[in-house]
Amino acid sequence: MDTIEVRGFGDIKKLFEEREWSQPIKVELEEEISAADLAAKLDIPFEKIEIIFVNGKASPFGAHCLIKPGDRVAYVPPGTPGPYRVLLGFKNEDKK
Repeated sequence: MDTIEVRGFGDIKKLFEEREWSQPIKVELEEEISAADLAAKLDIPFEKIEIIFVNGKASPFGAHCLIKPGDRVAYVPPGTPGPYRVLLGFKNEDKK
């Protein structure tokens, strides 16, 4: 079994702190898992997640994104300010 590192930003980071989780938390994985399944496993409400980073690459949370043992993952909440959205490599398509 291998581990992944999971980080949370904004309100998700606050959730980690409330649960007294380290930053990052280490999660054991036996096989690939989707970003949604990992969020469910960690009991992170889907509405708190807009973007997921896997090994530094940003994807919308709804995109089919597989996480493999050894990966580094970060969940980002909605509401990240505009300039940071560009710097982090994502934008909210719904706000065109």
